[in-house]
Amino acid sequence: MPISPKSALARARHCIRIERDALQDTSRGLGGEFVSTARAVESVIGAGGKLVFSGVGKSAHVAGKIAATFNSTGVSSCFLDPTQALHGDLGLCDEGDLAILLSNSGQSDEILRLVPLLKRFGLKIVAFTGNPRSDLARDADYGLFYRVRREACPLKLAPTASTTAALALGDALAMVLLESRGLTRDDFAKYHPAGNLGRVLLLRARDIMRSGDRLPVARDTVSLQEAILAMTKAKSGSIALVRGRGGKLSGILTDGDFRRSALSGPGFLWRPVSAFMTRRPKVIRDDALAVDALRVFEAHKIDDLIVVDSSGRPVGLIDGQDLPKFKIV
Repeated sequence: MPISPKSALARARHCIRIERDALQDTSRGLGGEFVSTARAVESVIGAGGKLVFSGVGKSAHVAGKIAATFNSTGVSSCFLDPTQALHGDLGLCDEGDLAILLSNSGQSDEILRLVPLLKRFGLKIVAFTGNPRSDLARDADYGLFYRVRREACPLKLAPTASTTAALALGDALAMVLLESRGLTRDDFAKYHPAGNLGRVLLLRARDIMRSGDRLPVARDTVSLQEAILAMTKAKSGSIALVRGRGGKLSGILTDGDFRRSALSGPGFLWRPVSAFMTRRPKVIRDDALAVDALRVFEAHKIDDLIVVDSSGRPVGLIDGQDLPKFKIV
């Protein structure tokens, strides 16, 4: 029968509410078993071991995604097909690894058969299930339990709320470990060198700064008028001002500084620009990550950021309006 807009929206919202309830129940139910599992993962990572995920059906897809998330944060992880494991793939398991076995019911035959085999290889077992009273939970060393009152499927057959809750719980575990390990943006970028994400994370200040004719620089002894002319020629909203033979940055003059200078009285254009410049402006090194520049813009509410080299000389200018162009937002 044709889809009715009213009934379709009602059914969709009903489905989302059921899955939302599963997430809330899972969050409220977290306790000591989650902490114990997180510590076990931390210990395995610290010892150089890996995480071995396994599941069947929809749980296999969830297991694969969580394994990929851990890999993307630098934690060696893999997916073990429970059927292929019985025909040679157990060779990827090493003593000291941690097996995380997903089964909503905790009674999947394929998964239960794996438990004694993995233990024989010296692996500890995490039961990742919606049934803490299951055989899998009973035989495992640790538990990750999600709480689902019912599936969103009107036939009560298709996994929906259970897969959503399992995926969220796996992500939660990965993020806890990410934070405990002190992973930085530089670390994260190493594991994402391709695609837009990798491109943005690997950009440096030197890659996005304005330089050459687009970087106005003058000594802080020039007149305010000369500084404004240099800014206008470069089509810039600010100018880097330097002092001494080394040409180190001494200040910045912005459009705002220029407007305020007019309040100082007649002849202000002929006074030295140092009388109106902002001293000790916010700067960033040319080898700093571009995302670090974004944090400076956000923290200090500025429009322009001077880029300096290791000697403190201005080598570029980052205009806040350029950041969206590079998708650094």
